[in-house]
Amino acid sequence: SQAHGAGPAPGAPSPYTPGPSGPYGGPPQVPASASGGGAGGGRKQQLPMFLAGLVGVLVVIGAVFHFTGGNGGGKGDEGKSPSPAASTPLALPPGVKCSGDGCTGKDAESMGCSGELVTTARSVTVGTTFLEIRYSKTCGAAWARITQAVPGDEVQVTVGSHKETGGITKAGETIAYTPMVAVKDAAEVTACATLASGQQGCAK
Repeated sequence: SQAHGAGPAPGAPSPYTPGPSGPYGGPPQVPASASGGGAGGGRKQQLPMFLAGLVGVLVVIGAVFHFTGGNGGGKGDEGKSPSPAASTPLALPPGVKCSGDGCTGKDAESMGCSGELVTTARSVTVGTTFLEIRYSKTCGAAWARITQAVPGDEVQVTVGSHKETGGITKAGETIAYTPMVAVKDAAEVTACATLASGQQGCAK
């Protein structure tokens, strides 16, 4: 009976020995860092800091772009070579050898300004001679022409203070015309004919 009711032998470890306890008898406290909560809290703190830094960088970049105009220091177009289209004159059609002031005083046929490139702006009959103002928009020039003329008939074209003249000088000729005068609008041109008979007339 003593074998069943006797307690553990003196000095033997108790099978119910409690584990280590805290300083006040409670369960031991686990440090926050050991539970993983500290790492998560650190990440949560780092994210706002990262976003704040990113916003700061973007603000600085925006300020630089604003003050420099986005062109590397606000130099604009300084130092750039002129556009080829701006520095190169428009190409003339094949066969045309002048335009504008370059045509003044020159022959319309030899410069390629007649033919399909010319129109009759105004005309008038003086006696039996037909007087025309001929204008080429492509060449930017005008001239005067007389047909059905006789030797001694003369023709003159005027644009502002500039005048050019022509006339019939040989027997058998019936057509004469003046050299060209540069002009942008045919309305600015006046042509006059003075016949060998002394009769005069103008197309204005």
